[in-house]
Amino acid sequence: MAATQTPTSQPTKSTRDGFGEALLEIGRANPNVVALTADTFTLSRIDMFAKEHPERTFDVGIAEQNLLGIAAGLASTGLEPYVTSYAPFLTARSLEQLRNDICYTGFNVKVCAVCGGIAISVGGSTHHAIDDLAFLRAIPNITVLVPADAVESYKLTKAMAQHPGPTYLRMGGRAPEPLLGIGDYPVEIGKASQLREGKDLTIIACGSLVLPSLRAAEALAGEGIEARVLSMHTIKPLDRDAIVKAAKETKRIVTAEEHNVHGGLGGAVAEVLAETVPVPMRMLGIKDVFATIGGLQELYDLYHLNTQGVLETVKAVLEA
Repeated sequence: MAATQTPTSQPTKSTRDGFGEALLEIGRANPNVVALTADTFTLSRIDMFAKEHPERTFDVGIAEQNLLGIAAGLASTGLEPYVTSYAPFLTARSLEQLRNDICYTGFNVKVCAVCGGIAISVGGSTHHAIDDLAFLRAIPNITVLVPADAVESYKLTKAMAQHPGPTYLRMGGRAPEPLLGIGDYPVEIGKASQLREGKDLTIIACGSLVLPSLRAAEALAGEGIEARVLSMHTIKPLDRDAIVKAAKETKRIVTAEEHNVHGGLGGAVAEVLAETVPVPMRMLGIKDVFATIGGLQELYDLYHLNTQGVLETVKAVLEA
């Protein structure tokens, strides 16, 4: 369990970079690792792997359904494919191939998606992935990971190399992504990382909402409210024990995610609480609409996916 930690400064490094650096190390150690992409060499940062291992790198063009089918075929021969493209096209567009070719068979394919959530803000609704976690939570055999920053992305990529079976890693886009800046802490698949202690409520966040949650917790501490903060980087399998412990000890739960409020982290946590320790809970996310077009920070502010949004959600649950 981590002690209370406060972000010091937020230099930026993309979750894509953390992934690319880890994949290069994994590929050096394991000759069975291959990388596949749908025209996202530099965006996904598999260009690092490709420069060193061009014979193990394949670009199938903008054909994501074919991409996943090829990956399944390679996995059936004992190779370990790492597949990269845009999150909405690896999930919504290619859901049948992901479900049937990879998850149903249990093939060891790592689906590494860039531009999760609304990261590709100017792309509009067709390019946003605010429903991917809901899709994947309903499919058996797949592990679902949402790192908070480049450090978590690096650690989770290294961990999933040792984690058998289909895995989905959801990363950000081209915009600068702040590092949490709180020092080293354990990151283990299936285990929430506690970043801050607290007794009055718990904020359970993933991805881009972890840093605003830490900032909100710091602001709340100035008001005498101690908020526990969990980085729930593994959406599936969910750390039920951490959720139940938080509910018993802090009595109130807030979830925060860059996803539709239906079917994502909030829904997963609510299912656990309903079965175990029902406590007051509120969810911060996109309220069941297609996200619009705009600058990324403009969209974060529009949908309250920021520190103020976390604070408002916390105050709502404290009044429940």
